[in-house]
Amino acid sequence: MALLSGCETLPEIDAPGDPSAAPGVPGDGRAVSPLDNPDGTRPGLAALTSAAEKAKARAVIEKVAVKGRGPKTGYDRDKFGHAWLDTADGVPLARNGCDTRNDLLKRDGQKVTFRSGSDCVVMSLTLADPYTGKDIAWKKADAAEVQIDHVVPLSYGWQLGAARWPEAKRRQLANDTLNLLPVDGSTNSAKRDSGPASWLPPSKPIRCAYAVRFAQVAVKYELPVTSADKKAMLAQCGG
Repeated sequence: MALLSGCETLPEIDAPGDPSAAPGVPGDGRAVSPLDNPDGTRPGLAALTSAAEKAKARAVIEKVAVKGRGPKTGYDRDKFGHAWLDTADGVPLARNGCDTRNDLLKRDGQKVTFRSGSDCVVMSLTLADPYTGKDIAWKKADAAEVQIDHVVPLSYGWQLGAARWPEAKRRQLANDTLNLLPVDGSTNSAKRDSGPASWLPPSKPIRCAYAVRFAQVAVKYELPVTSADKKAMLAQCGG
């Protein structure tokens, strides 16, 4: 997650009146299937709809190991490095002279404008938000309206094994393009550090793609998920 960590009480998924009942997927033609974007360097999160895509999705999810979620004791965002640093070696876009947040805004935004004299600092953009399916006209003056989501939240990672990792690996998880999506800020805040059994994107058509991306990150970092989370991930893709 970008700003918040730790989750106690979460809204029930698919409760009456929940925005997940509303359809919506990004329609700008730029969003890429997670199956075709294994390093996360291409924009967005396109829905997976065909039976063949869902079968491939389940195969990815099946690779994820299962473990119980440990305590949050000792977790601190700083254990994963300073937020949005450009020096997390070993991940795409590291040391390119632009911090991770701006890299992601450039990757996924349309109609992007930059600070005068800069090709890094994004001042405005239009975002096709994968989680809600809505278009967001964003300006830096209202920065929190678009947040960068850690698909596998850092606190979740800490409780599933990252507490024992060297800091260099934690910095990679925190800045890896594969684990990062610009999304609607309030939706991101509602997610907190939830796994897929407790939180899924409000837009139902994107949920299988989200489960695949969660699995891709888990497999890359040899990070297990809870049995409930794996079951929920498979269920989104027809498993």
